[in-house]
Amino acid sequence: MARPRTFDEDRVLEQAMRAFWLHGYEGTSTRDLCEATGLDRSSVYNAFTSKHELFRRALTRYTEAMTATQTEILEDGDRPAIERIRALFAKIIDDEFTFRGDAPSIGCLGVNTTVEFGGRDPEIARLLEQDAARRLETLRAAVEAGRRDGDIRSPRDPAALARYLNAVTAGIRVAAQGGADRAVLEAIAETALDAVTATA
Repeated sequence: MARPRTFDEDRVLEQAMRAFWLHGYEGTSTRDLCEATGLDRSSVYNAFTSKHELFRRALTRYTEAMTATQTEILEDGDRPAIERIRALFAKIIDDEFTFRGDAPSIGCLGVNTTVEFGGRDPEIARLLEQDAARRLETLRAAVEAGRRDGDIRSPRDPAALARYLNAVTAGIRVAAQGGADRAVLEAIAETALDAVTATA
């Protein structure tokens, strides 16, 4: 008969997520995971079967939380769509300094994973693709709302503009990891906003 778990699984996933976020998948050893979660090696593997499965679940937790936040911002009907997009950029920039301290940002676990895995892991690639599709849909809907409001005047297809804005958010995160300061990140965001509000 299996022994009951004596730990808080949500807490363990949160701590594992932060370890992977800081060090990457390959850079996070089993020992690192044990230290981060407070579990011994056997407990980690009994609960999650493998490092890969623990990473998959931690990444799922991260993407669901981040996408839920983006959706909440972009679906806020109390303000114009362009202001929702502006608020999303502001949130992303603020997040880059939350875990920064005196060191460069640790960036986005989703972006970091995309760079590290490069599509070589079909299961992780599928998870990231599904998450990207959800985020792109909320961005596309916001762009279309901005078109109706008259604030977004770019003649480009809303889906293309959504992909562009999504790429800008990833670029902001990578720039932050490289040590860019807040003023630089805000300039990137404002340039993107100029691009979608311009008529040509």
